[in-house]
Amino acid sequence: MDFYKLTAKGYNELYGGEQKIKHKLIKENLDIKNTDLLLDVGCGTGLLDFNCNIIGIDSSIELLQQNSNNQKIQAKAENIPFKDNIFDKIISVTSMHNFDNIEKSIKEIKRVGKKDFAFSILKKSVLFDSIKRKINENFNIRKIIDGKKDWVFICSKVFK
Repeated sequence: MDFYKLTAKGYNELYGGEQKIKHKLIKENLDIKNTDLLLDVGCGTGLLDFNCNIIGIDSSIELLQQNSNNQKIQAKAENIPFKDNIFDKIISVTSMHNFDNIEKSIKEIKRVGKKDFAFSILKKSVLFDSIKRKINENFNIRKIIDGKKDWVFICSKVFK
């Protein structure tokens, strides 16, 4: 049985405090303007409190049902249903280790993003080194911040 299906109703109670720490770090290090369009990949229950236009995607219908934000879509990170270069900012908070195909997901995130990105990666994930390597291959890592249980990567798009 799916972990998020089982924990959806109590997800914010279990992980809300941790997520808010990472969101605060992202807010402090990513210049988010109220006119920005931000994509939250793996948005889950939608705990974001950013002063901009936010669209969230998540593959878990159970988590999205707990999400009170108006703009949310059930979708996988490997197939983001938006045009190229549409989002001013993209974040993915503690979700990359759950993606089916990390390389494809990162390429999709890069495709739909214009410039600025923030990713938090669970330190204890067995996929940490692989995810970090893929981020480094696809983005300019401007800063890495210790978010206690995660490392938070503040990145910009690499133009080739």
